[in-house]
Amino acid sequence: QRILRLAEMCRRLETEEEKVLPFYPSSLAEWEQQQARSILEETPSEPLARAMQDYVGLERFWKRFNKAKLEEKALEQARAALANRNQNLRGLLQQYLAGAAINQKVP
Repeated sequence: QRILRLAEMCRRLETEEEKVLPFYPSSLAEWEQQQARSILEETPSEPLARAMQDYVGLERFWKRFNKAKLEEKALEQARAALANRNQNLRGLLQQYLAGAAINQKVP
């Protein structure tokens, strides 16, 4: 219940893009999607599978959660790449300034 309440609160903070296209498109072929739908529509015979039907409402939450985690990892990688590039540029700048200082000393 707490997760669902938080999801409702977060819905107000979503961007227009997230409201229109909240998830990545499915990578399954059409026949695979139909097969998955037919399996989901069947009444499960195992107790665990029946219990899992109570959590079908959280499917949307988990999709959003996974999307957010993927974006977080992508941003971490981009930040690391930018930090590396920044370090390289600082090294080049130090070399340039050292060369400029030497040229000023030479008559």
